[in-house]
Amino acid sequence: MAPDILHSTKEEREAFIKKMYRCIADCDSCGICQVFHGKDPLTVFDDYINGTQDYLEICARYR
Repeated sequence: MAPDILHSTKEEREAFIKKMYRCIADCDSCGICQVFHGKDPLTVFDDYINGTQDYLEICARYR
């Protein structure tokens, strides 16, 4: 479960994204790059990390 933006720090949210979407260096098995259209997850979730947009709102854009 993603940390709530109202009850977490920027560092906690960034750590969550890094842990949740870490690169395993096996693109054929992972698919994270394809889901985010080649963008780095830290870039995709920048608004969440900065506390301006909810995690699930950002996820919905990439479904």
